[in-house]
Amino acid sequence: MLNEKIFKKLLDIGNLVADSKGFELVDMEFVKESGNWYLRYYIDKPGGVTLDDCQLVSMELSKMLDEMDPIPYSYFLEVSSPGVERPLKKDKDFIKYIGSMVEIKTFEKIDGKKNFTGILKNYSNDTVTIEDGKTYSIPKDKISAAKLKFEWNEEQE
Repeated sequence: MLNEKIFKKLLDIGNLVADSKGFELVDMEFVKESGNWYLRYYIDKPGGVTLDDCQLVSMELSKMLDEMDPIPYSYFLEVSSPGVERPLKKDKDFIKYIGSMVEIKTFEKIDGKKNFTGILKNYSNDTVTIEDGKTYSIPKDKISAAKLKFEWNEEQE
């Protein structure tokens, strides 16, 4: 696992590269899967990202990471889109997606529930308001995970 200083440095590198290429860094994770470490950066831009976009950012990140060498052991670097069910982490994410279907999980029960799926109605004063027939106000510090919820309809099938 990485200490906070190294994790911040990796975030800074990701933001620097993404910004310089015209992308938004949506998220970053460093995880162990099947005995291997993976450093994953998730990028986005209006209209979505392509495989070529991911390759471009990956090449730039790889150069910087090789020069700085902030991780003391081997890992795989991956760059991808956050997908249609992108995570909502930053204040601007919640504001940008007002009116969208979201899925929110909380650390503790709020009105007897820990899982909420509904329309994101508002975000202010670090409170997320969603509606699923009933309106819920959820303090942001109580949210363990939030993401867009993709809705399938018959026209898409």
